[in-house]
Amino acid sequence: MNDHPIKGIDIHWYSVIDAARATAFWRDTLGLNATWTGAQGAVFLLPDGSWFGIWQDEHWTKSHGLMLAVDDVAAAVAYYSAKGVRFGALGETPSCFNATAHDSEGNEFILHRSKDGSAGNERVR
Repeated sequence: MNDHPIKGIDIHWYSVIDAARATAFWRDTLGLNATWTGAQGAVFLLPDGSWFGIWQDEHWTKSHGLMLAVDDVAAAVAYYSAKGVRFGALGETPSCFNATAHDSEGNEFILHRSKDGSAGNERVR
């Protein structure tokens, strides 16, 4: 028995070079709800109740691993491309549709849609 079980992910953080520029990207370009902003970074609350944050770090290294749920990947790519977001090709696997993008700092993130229609925390409810 584990006396100290992991209960979940509290927040997913990305390292950024310029906190103000990155905050503007995630808040203004992608439309995320910033619940805290400061000189070093920001915290965003997503509609499914999960948290995402950015933090300016003098030892910046490229971040990746964030997959953001959307209803229609192709439509979302067209919308965010028009706002200046850079994307690679649309992808498809047996279980999802996806597109890799880059934020203002060069970090990678993925727009994602599961073929079963579930998103974010819905998978565990």
